[in-house]
Amino acid sequence: MNSSPIHISAVEAQYGSVKVLKGIDLDIEPGTFVALLGSSGCGKTTLLRSISGFMKVSSGQIRVGSQDITHVPPERRGMAMVFQSYALWPHMTVAQNIGYGLKLRRKSKSDIAKRVDEMLSFLGLEGLGARKVTDLSGGQRQRVALGRALAIEPQTLLLDEPLSNLDAKIRLSMRHEIRAIQKRLGLTAIHVTHDREEAMVMADRIIIMKDGEIVQDGEPESVYRHPNTPFIASFLGADNSIEVRATATEDGIALSTPDGLDLGAISRPDLSNGADFFFDPNRPMTVRFRAEAANLFKSADNLAPGLSFSGEISDVAYPGGRYRYGITTRFGTYQVDQEDRFQIGDRITLSVPETDVHLFDEPQMSE
Repeated sequence: MNSSPIHISAVEAQYGSVKVLKGIDLDIEPGTFVALLGSSGCGKTTLLRSISGFMKVSSGQIRVGSQDITHVPPERRGMAMVFQSYALWPHMTVAQNIGYGLKLRRKSKSDIAKRVDEMLSFLGLEGLGARKVTDLSGGQRQRVALGRALAIEPQTLLLDEPLSNLDAKIRLSMRHEIRAIQKRLGLTAIHVTHDREEAMVMADRIIIMKDGEIVQDGEPESVYRHPNTPFIASFLGADNSIEVRATATEDGIALSTPDGLDLGAISRPDLSNGADFFFDPNRPMTVRFRAEAANLFKSADNLAPGLSFSGEISDVAYPGGRYRYGITTRFGTYQVDQEDRFQIGDRITLSVPETDVHLFDEPQMSE
């Protein structure tokens, strides 16, 4: 399928007097899988609905290629939506649901039957065309919803949290199925999700939203390794935080607590926006790190560059694969995932490699 770039310029949208989108600028290249990621109320679903035409924008412009589609009805945008609830007709068969969009477009019965058969085969639903959708499993219903969207041969596939109603095992397999289909067909896909792992696995590009604005945009690995703000770091799993003072040295950046305890050093601050700020040892800053990035040692000898401080094991859980430890320190309690077995009460040193230390020129967020 041939698709065109999508250009979104200064788009605003509101519900009543509440502004939900606040001047969104976004360009999406053809064939790209984009994930709109953010917590509830950030505006990601409103943006998707604005692109699809189900939500009227109050200002700005949306173009597909050279065509301005800002005020074009949904059915004429060359897009198809897969909804969170699937939105299948319960009184119809699988075949009738898949062919529904073609029927609305007044295609002939023979053309509809041919296209439905293609979709049944393509999605591994052979032999289920005459079955009612109410008799299908969750994963099968998801495929029917996807088949209905693909049957009309859209340039752009819009996905509004389509996996949230599936159980964990099916959700994992459907992530890869949808991604494989998108690649095979060369579609542009825009996927709304609040699930960080889902976005990382499926997308070429992640757009993080907060309060109706885009706060970070980039490839999954880049966004994960270089979050722009403490909020984004926390949203992407770096929930452990500590207030620090940072002092420029000949070799890098020395980290310490506000009362002067040495916490280690890093070779450079992890500032993805490239900012070069002045390191005032009297100004509070924030370090964040992920539970899986930290290591626990019984000795503080020969630690690699990075962040390190002592604590005591105060809690142990085993979610599978690794132990999840609660580490009580003078600064608070931290979560660390580790394969090694420790006991409650063990004194340890918590160490975070410098590549996993996220330093922000901002005070610590309130948790």
